[in-house]
Amino acid sequence: MSESEERRFHSKTDCTSRLWTAGIPLSPCGLVQIVGSSDKKSRSPCRRGALSEQSAPFHDAMPLRRAPPGWGALMAKPNFKNRTIWTGDNLDILRGMNSETVDLIYLDPPFNSNRSFEAPIGSSAEGAEFKDIWTLDDLDLAWHGEIAEKEPALYSVLDAAGLSHGKGMKAYLIMMAVRLLEIKRVLKATGSIYLHCDDTASHYLKQVMDSIFGQGNFRNEIVWERTIGRSDAKRFARVHDIILYYAKSDASIWNGSWQPLTKQQIERDYRYKDDAGRFQPTSLTTKGLTGGGYHYDFHGKEGPWRYPEARMMQLEAEGRIWLPPKIGGWPRYKRYVHESRGVAARDVVTDISAAGSLERTGYPTQKPLALLKRIIEASSKPGDVVLDPFCGCATACVAAEDFKDGEKRNWVGIDVSPMAHALVKMRLGNELGLDSLTVNHREDVPRRTDLGNIPPYNVDANKRHLYGAQEGRCSGCLTLFPYRNLTIDHVVPRAKGGTDHIKNLQLLCQACNSTKGTGTQEALLAKLRRDGIRRD
Repeated sequence: MSESEERRFHSKTDCTSRLWTAGIPLSPCGLVQIVGSSDKKSRSPCRRGALSEQSAPFHDAMPLRRAPPGWGALMAKPNFKNRTIWTGDNLDILRGMNSETVDLIYLDPPFNSNRSFEAPIGSSAEGAEFKDIWTLDDLDLAWHGEIAEKEPALYSVLDAAGLSHGKGMKAYLIMMAVRLLEIKRVLKATGSIYLHCDDTASHYLKQVMDSIFGQGNFRNEIVWERTIGRSDAKRFARVHDIILYYAKSDASIWNGSWQPLTKQQIERDYRYKDDAGRFQPTSLTTKGLTGGGYHYDFHGKEGPWRYPEARMMQLEAEGRIWLPPKIGGWPRYKRYVHESRGVAARDVVTDISAAGSLERTGYPTQKPLALLKRIIEASSKPGDVVLDPFCGCATACVAAEDFKDGEKRNWVGIDVSPMAHALVKMRLGNELGLDSLTVNHREDVPRRTDLGNIPPYNVDANKRHLYGAQEGRCSGCLTLFPYRNLTIDHVVPRAKGGTDHIKNLQLLCQACNSTKGTGTQEALLAKLRRDGIRRD
């Protein structure tokens, strides 16, 4: 391009920027980004790198002043069926799922334990295996750049972990971070996430979760005592796992959680017995409470009573009044142990042991059904969608099904092993007696349907729109080009969960488009930086 042509292009883009800044709609496709707080907004052009919501996957949806004709918006609905098991890379599948369609996510990913796991021969899970040893060579190099460019605060956490704990930990956390960012997108505002890990990486994972979900949405670090029968020669016995519980927002569902009374608690608090069982005498008066009470004579006492006299007489007729043998004692209400919900569940779980023989499939790292049911009961409602993106032997999926009719949850699981589908089918039959239940098995990447009326990606309106947004520059090498020399390309390929939405489109020159091929934009940028073509 000659010097005069370049000046002409700069003059055009500078003018465009001034129009954008002034808030003047552009024809035919002017796009304006609104930035700043809600009470004071400024307008500036959407420059290169700012056009990525779902599939430059880490940007939140960007408020747009204007978009090309034909674009619409849809309320998010699941683009998947209940009782579905996917076989494949959960990152690709998560990218293809509609936003805010999941109510509860439980994940039990690899722990970075530096071990390989394999189910024993002859077990139900024979053939299931996974590697939990991580090096930077295992990763798509693009992930580094993806997070560094779009989530700098998060990347600083990953970088610090690499400096203090080595490249293996950094590689593991990068693998987790790109998935957690997509998990946040698919989780509803009323949703919650429970991440199961151990002390190998829990402290780093909490920082990653704080960066993604917000420190203010942290709810609990749950300690689960998974075993008691072990010892370590040179340290205290390691017998627990950790579950990091985060809410998506203050609107997240919390139903409360209760754990059964122990034998010691029952014997201590429910010491009395009658024909109906063990009971605990509790007060019938309003002493110490606000709001007064009822005054009348009942077994020589004037109250104030919690109930009117007619109700008190009814309780006595039903055998619910306990009269103490001590002279002058106050009548009390019989609260039976079988009516108790138990005690409020604590963040140290000692009442649920590892999966028993009736549950065991032989799958490495299998978790107990009771633990997952407690989580599901606490943080979801009947009919809600439960997702396990590292489902393994699908305990979360089975637990979501293990409710009586009318209280069941919908569920979806993802695992790289094809054994997951067979295992969930087997477990639904063996453990719940649901042999005839249909479980959908998919190996494809879902296509998002929540992005509105999307025109074909290569329409002229999109190209004009992107040319203005990128100020005439290739999104790869950043070189200024005439309109005719740039081609529309996907940031994330459709085969990897990308869509034709404008936020997943960009313009590349012929050389960059050829270099990128079917890879991701961040892989292209990594190569351009290695080759010295791009130095940002």
